[in-house]
Amino acid sequence: MTAMQLKGLLSSGEAGSRDIMESVLNEIESKESSVKAYITVRERKELLDEAEKVDARRKSGEEVGVLDGLPIAVKDNICTEGVLTTCASRMLADFVPPYNAAVVEKILGADGIIIGKTNLDEFSMGSSTENSIIGPTRNPHNYDYVPGGTSGGSAAAVAANECILAIGSDTGGSIRQPASFCGVVGIKPTYGRVSRYGLIAFASSLDQIGVLAKDVKDTALLMGVIAGHDARDTTCINTEVPDYIGKLDGKQKYRVGVPKEYFEEGLNDEVRESIERVIDLLKNDGHEIVQVSLPKTDYAVAAYYIIACAEASSNLARYDGVRYTFRAEGVNDLNEMYFNTRAEGFGEEVKRRIILGTYVLSSGYYDAYYLKASKVRSMLIDEYTAAFKQCDFLINPVAPTAAFKIGEKINDPLEMYLSDIYSTIANLTGMPAISISCGKTKEGLPIGVQIAAKPLDEKLLLSAALGIEALLVTKAPR
Repeated sequence: MTAMQLKGLLSSGEAGSRDIMESVLNEIESKESSVKAYITVRERKELLDEAEKVDARRKSGEEVGVLDGLPIAVKDNICTEGVLTTCASRMLADFVPPYNAAVVEKILGADGIIIGKTNLDEFSMGSSTENSIIGPTRNPHNYDYVPGGTSGGSAAAVAANECILAIGSDTGGSIRQPASFCGVVGIKPTYGRVSRYGLIAFASSLDQIGVLAKDVKDTALLMGVIAGHDARDTTCINTEVPDYIGKLDGKQKYRVGVPKEYFEEGLNDEVRESIERVIDLLKNDGHEIVQVSLPKTDYAVAAYYIIACAEASSNLARYDGVRYTFRAEGVNDLNEMYFNTRAEGFGEEVKRRIILGTYVLSSGYYDAYYLKASKVRSMLIDEYTAAFKQCDFLINPVAPTAAFKIGEKINDPLEMYLSDIYSTIANLTGMPAISISCGKTKEGLPIGVQIAAKPLDEKLLLSAALGIEALLVTKAPR
């Protein structure tokens, strides 16, 4: 059941928070050995006790927060006080934060219960949740396939009913791509809409915390909790947050932008057909379809990986074995300790990106690579700003394919990077984007459609997604 349906049962007294928590824990017990969505699940008794306390407050007539004691999973790169936070890395295998991230504070303040920490690609570097200290998470629709990445654990937990709602982070599609692969809803908000305080950074100018849920209304519910200004994050936007869930209207008519560059060579035929069916449904429902051209889209992946790796090389410099985290043993001097700690503590993909990032920032190469990538980023922002003068939102694939098999791309980094070709632009431009499930392949694997709007237009984005979700249910049942 969705969070909103469960809230209805809680309100009517047909179920309690303890009942819901027990049901989710039973799902984890029966499925987790196959799915491996979690790195850490909190103690059963502790979770049931917290749920009972919410029930007791509700029965006494005390006001309960909007999350009503629902079990919520949090990606394991977001700090949780007293709960292991590893970034799926040996480097942080024993790290227990002494504080909560801003989003965790807000969830707890709204009476959500953190059920556990979900698996990810190490330090959020990957597109499949295979680069993890505990091994890969598996797609609940077919265990031979990846769930996407890097928030694959959160997406798989929602899809497998191992939580009711989940938090992920998105650096280049890390929420939307796994949402697409696992058949759930995932939103990356506007950069700065949600505080990054307590998020362990990969690429600070690209990272954004967002939501994974079973449907659009559930997504709006949790977005309303976590969005808002936080003085501890200097990039957090100080502006009013709309009531995302109240008066959520999926019946408005929009100008729908279709960028031709997203439908060219390289797009899987089944994905293309699913997205084109959504566009046809919108057209038949009275929406205006506007063809737009975004020619600089071709440069987005290259610009993204240069900027992301450069920022990663800077952010991950702190992990040196001196102050905290893993430290190599049997070393003879300080330089050897640095070298061995980072060689042993980081996985192959993280080391690859640190080396690439250090190279593009080095003397003699900064102008040739990082500066050019930054200029491309500015050009993309201008191009997409102009596009939104022609339409209300853009619609396109989330990824070139549906989920691929575990092990299929792990040894081909370039092919893995190209799976982000449609999703990185939202991070480079800062605009919000959402993925909703719109079809399945002949093998039964989900396909997602992405819609993106101009910055701070999450309310419109959620309303448009709600409308598409309704059309898919009533006009094109899967």
